[in-house]
Amino acid sequence: MNERNQHATVRVFIALAPPDEAKQELERELRPAYDAYRRMRWNRIEDWHITLAFLGELPVDTVPLLRPPLAELAAARPPIRLALRGGGHFDERVLWTGIDGDLDGLHRLATEVRALVRGCGVSFVERPLRPHLTLARSRRDDSTSVVEAAASLAGFAGRAWEAERLHLVGSNFGRGPGPIRYRDIEAWNFGAGQD
Repeated sequence: MNERNQHATVRVFIALAPPDEAKQELERELRPAYDAYRRMRWNRIEDWHITLAFLGELPVDTVPLLRPPLAELAAARPPIRLALRGGGHFDERVLWTGIDGDLDGLHRLATEVRALVRGCGVSFVERPLRPHLTLARSRRDDSTSVVEAAASLAGFAGRAWEAERLHLVGSNFGRGPGPIRYRDIEAWNFGAGQD
């Protein structure tokens, strides 16, 4: 192991991602909010995801340990049918849309993913799963935009879709004015091991 990799870390989480059609449907619904709340820090639609387990900063050399068991888990499970629905906020700072559909299946998947990660010897802070997709964050001096944008999403009901892949994602967590950027480290199709 070289000295550089020994200390290098990456911020990691495991997630599902809506298909492009579902994201585009929500993006159309959000157009008035984009115009009305320009100061909010909007996430890029290509980065929208549903977090199953947030692992935080991991040594780069730990990440390969997760790949084989995550691939096996995905191959053994069928896709989950979900939909994007409504809107809300966390602490008047974070705007989100909710998740509807097979929520029992989503919770079971998150439980399995978290047990797998712990079984790989990776410790992380476990928080209750609150199925959502984060859309934007307000600036510190703005306490109303997120609440108003969430209210504008109250009637949104997206079409159902299947989450077909499990994603291991890395992020370059930025504290600057721009959005956080994500990239797939790897992704696996659900049901690949089923006949």
